[in-house]
Amino acid sequence: MTQAARKIRLVLELRRAGVTDTRVLSAIERVPREIFVPEAFQDQAYENTALPIDCSQTISQPLIVGLMTQMLEPDKKMRVLEIGTGSGYQTAVLCRLFRRVYTIERHRELLKQAEARLAELKCHNVTAQCADGTRGWPEQAPFPRILVTAAAPEMPATLVDQLDEGGIMIVPIGASVSDQWIYKVTRGRGGFKEERMSQVRFVPLVSGEAPAVS
Repeated sequence: MTQAARKIRLVLELRRAGVTDTRVLSAIERVPREIFVPEAFQDQAYENTALPIDCSQTISQPLIVGLMTQMLEPDKKMRVLEIGTGSGYQTAVLCRLFRRVYTIERHRELLKQAEARLAELKCHNVTAQCADGTRGWPEQAPFPRILVTAAAPEMPATLVDQLDEGGIMIVPIGASVSDQWIYKVTRGRGGFKEERMSQVRFVPLVSGEAPAVS
């Protein structure tokens, strides 16, 4: 089966599993996941599974990418803050759905690789930095949308504070990998509303910039 056929099969699988926003499905279809996947896993690029990448991180399962992106309620007029660039795959999906993507990665080598891939795909509406994602991006706050792609042990107050009025944050919460849930946080005039969505399994959200690889 060709990569193109595998991609079509994956998109159909995501639709059946609950990714119903046609804009999100179109964005996923337009992003070549194979360039974000290590050579050893090329045959699994369009399987609905998470895969290992450098720095002991993972590229997320396509279904989780689709569901979390859909929960954000994307809007081409909006900016979005992504915490955890990783391979850049989720970033590439976001750049097709938002006016500008601000993304933070604590592993400098991962960010370098991701930026090269995003440049190859002509994702020119992405601004990235190597930094502590738990601090957010205060110089650019507030954000109408925030997406966190690592699991925080508790609701990250600093990131919540950077959410604009009417804004949405999607964040996995859970101190244990066996008890992590996606939360949708909506900021209204009277405060914050939290909704527990789907159970997931993410790498932990870690503070501080990762040490350089020698």
